Amino acid sequence: MFNFFDKLKNTVSKTAQALVGNVVDAVSDEEEFSEFVLDDMEDLLISADLGVSYASELVDKLRSQNKIKPSQVKEFLQTEFFKTLDEAGSCNLAYKDGELNIYFITGVNGAGKTTLIGKLAYRFKQEGKRVLIAAGDTFRAAAEEQVDIWSKRSGADIVRRDKADPASVVYEAIQKARNEKYDVILVDTAGRLQNKFNLMEELAKIKNVIDKNAPSELRESILVIDANTGQNGLQQAKVFKECVNLSAVALTKLDGSAKGAIVLTIAKDLGLPVKLVGVGEKMEDLKDFNSKEFIQALFN
Repeated sequence: MFNFFDKLKNTVSKTAQALVGNVVDAVSDEEEFSEFVLDDMEDLLISADLGVSYASELVDKLRSQNKIKPSQVKEFLQTEFFKTLDEAGSCNLAYKDGELNIYFITGVNGAGKTTLIGKLAYRFKQEGKRVLIAAGDTFRAAAEEQVDIWSKRSGADIVRRDKADPASVVYEAIQKARNEKYDVILVDTAGRLQNKFNLMEELAKIKNVIDKNAPSELRESILVIDANTGQNGLQQAKVFKECVNLSAVALTKLDGSAKGAIVLTIAKDLGLPVKLVGVGEKMEDLKDFNSKEFIQALFN
């Protein structure tokens, strides 16, 4: 049976080669960690999109010790990577039975945010939940239409008010969900980074509506990042973290990307766990992230 772990191995194969295979191949036959070997290793980690500060920290750990040999670099990286993901927090998506669960979804245009909302709606529907989508990207007609299409595909209901104030759409969705006993609200938001001030103001208004009207029902504030953006994804995360108190990251388009190391960089630099990963185009191809399986797939 072709299980999820097999699919995950295929999904992260390019990342595994860039992040692990190339490094191991370059240094494992050396007798000692000379400065030349360490510099080469650092360059390879950075080129694999691990990030300069994290790559430097790992290499400095090897530089300041004499127990670990180059032949053991694979085990060293595996231990360090797992520790980084573990320290970022639980990978489990928060959910409370018998209560309204609100998921505040953010991300730049083109990251796959609306697709992720559709797939997450589908998943909750398959679990027998009543799902409502709040179409909060109200000033981009294409976004409104796209989320409408995904609501129909997933079987979720939608609150949509073209050109309306996004915060008012979210308020209406909360009232509807309360009155009609919905289990889940998925809040779509704008992702226009060109004007950071306006984006921050808009997201803050929506967050205030949730805080005032459903303070105990906000389960997750999720940032959606396209795995192919690599280190640019980290910069996006920093901007959105200024706007919203993020709790998790969802990584889309991980299949086919060699830049999956962004999972580790975000965990290390921002302390945010990845909780959802897109591993294909089918409705069922949105999976819970499992740090242990991710590390196993990288190093297997």
